[in-house]
Amino acid sequence: MPPPPRRPFPPSNGRNSGPTPSKKPAAEASSRGWDPVAAWYDKLVGESGSDYHQNVILPAAVRILAPQAGESIVDVCCGQGVLAKSLLEFKIGRFLGVDASPRLIEAAKTRHGKDPRVSWMVADVCKSGAWADGSHDAAACLMAVHDVEDAVAMFSNVSRALKPGGRAVFVMMHPCFRIPKQTHWGWDPDQKIQFRRVDRYATPLEIPIITHPGKSTGEQTAFHHRPLSELLTSLGKSGLAVVACDELYSHRRSQGTGPFSKAEHLAAAEFPLFLALKALKVQLPSLITIP
Repeated sequence: MPPPPRRPFPPSNGRNSGPTPSKKPAAEASSRGWDPVAAWYDKLVGESGSDYHQNVILPAAVRILAPQAGESIVDVCCGQGVLAKSLLEFKIGRFLGVDASPRLIEAAKTRHGKDPRVSWMVADVCKSGAWADGSHDAAACLMAVHDVEDAVAMFSNVSRALKPGGRAVFVMMHPCFRIPKQTHWGWDPDQKIQFRRVDRYATPLEIPIITHPGKSTGEQTAFHHRPLSELLTSLGKSGLAVVACDELYSHRRSQGTGPFSKAEHLAAAEFPLFLALKALKVQLPSLITIP
């Protein structure tokens, strides 16, 4: 049962039978941020996040980030600010949410803007900005790494935003098992197992995602798949050293009985939905060259 990502793609998880849309509209939508689909996304995710946010993503992000009282934390690609409430409970000193979509930032202000510790900024996280000023103790980026066209630029700006030794947590769709239109569930009737089929992985892909399937609105976004090696190397080039990794699994279980239910339970426990990485800002020695 595929989950919605932070910027969700349709529940079909890549099993659409229709033609693949042109890449040009997806690239245009990506360059304009999420404003064209902000209302749809805000309604879908809401104030507290989706079911997967509440039960899997947010608990893991907060646990790995381990916020401390008085700290300054920046939420990169914050959307409508679903992380803010969880962090403010830890009595942090300052929370800054950054997103390229003015409409999502307005939604964030409406829902979470009354606390004096909270501020919001409209900015493209792949470009230099006032938020990346080296003043933050920690940074988070939830379900948005696959939204940006230039991961190295975003990681570099996250690094610039942090104090020396600062930490960052990235939670994303698992790049090995959750690729829109390229990964699928299958059923083996002989062994009575549910398996995960991966059609493509090694090649970086820009995958158009229709936001209103079946409604012919023409609205779509782009999902940027990158193999794990590229993601880790990009983090290293940005001065962020990965020190911990957690693979996050679905909390959902089939309510039925029989071989299908047993197989679904096993598959849910064996194939992670999300990948969480914790990285520290380090000073790369000049003699080290990352190819």
